[in-house]
Amino acid sequence: MSIVYLNGAYLPAEEATIPVNDRGFLFSDGIYEVTPAYRGHLFGFEAHRARLLRGRCELRLEGEAGDLAAVHRELLRRNGLEDAPVSIVYLQITRGVAPRTHAFPKERVPLTVYAYAREFVRPPRERWNDGFRAVTVPDRRWARVDIKTVSLLGNVLAQQAAVDAGVDDAILVRDGVALEGAHSNFFGVFDGTVVTHGESNVILPGITRGVVLELARELEIPVREAPIQVEELARAPALRGLPEAGPGPHRTSPCCRLTPPGTAGDRVTGRRSRGCGAPRCAARGPSPGRPGGPGRPWIRRGSCGPGRRSVEQVLLRRGPKGPPRFRPAPL
Repeated sequence: MSIVYLNGAYLPAEEATIPVNDRGFLFSDGIYEVTPAYRGHLFGFEAHRARLLRGRCELRLEGEAGDLAAVHRELLRRNGLEDAPVSIVYLQITRGVAPRTHAFPKERVPLTVYAYAREFVRPPRERWNDGFRAVTVPDRRWARVDIKTVSLLGNVLAQQAAVDAGVDDAILVRDGVALEGAHSNFFGVFDGTVVTHGESNVILPGITRGVVLELARELEIPVREAPIQVEELARAPALRGLPEAGPGPHRTSPCCRLTPPGTAGDRVTGRRSRGCGAPRCAARGPSPGRPGGPGRPWIRRGSCGPGRRSVEQVLLRRGPKGPPRFRPAPL
């Protein structure tokens, strides 16, 4: 029986109810985060919490939400996930329950805070290594994609377009630029340089994205934050979609490989990519048996040319601290 958290109480999922006048239900008036955990150790929790605080500031979600770190840990414990190889904790905060009107409630009402945890099963290694296919679709999302709101209809329609096309993911395109996936940030490798769209209002600043950029710079791998034109996709030896919550609740695990030999109409077809320059970053949970100690990153050096290391040879393991480069907006 799954145990969830709702407004200060832990209870079976079947008994959790939310009033029909909740503004998250009526208006998508809320935000969310999905934090992965490895054998009970949360991945990048502080970075996820910082982004959550920033989103609350942008949406003016005022009120008490409780000790969210304790909620995450308790959900993992109550659902027997402390030893699970990979699990996720989903957290959602809405503006609460009030009579339906577009403006904020005149009197402040309590926030609705909901969270659950479940195990995440990675795809078989063979499926992971074979890569994934994607289709390009127009980006029909709103103008503040950088806020992680529960309003995901544009993403839902994009992913359904991928399902209808018989492929695994969708690459969102705006003004000829490939921005990101339906549920992932998007990277390409061009002439040995890792390229991804810079942070702005048109992409979500993914936590895993920040970790990958940080690692690449530590390894002295060339990195460029710049738009990727759709016509450039065909010449990239490797493309990558990174679900923003580490492994997240996505079938493609921390790194979705989108490696097209070319394009056919608006479809990008994928196949396995080999050799130097293909980024492959696996998020690993804290384990006493690994080098570096709990919560410390460690790197396996490869032999991709004299003195060279590519992201293909990087294995990342992050503990509760997460990437340090993300700063919350002041509240």
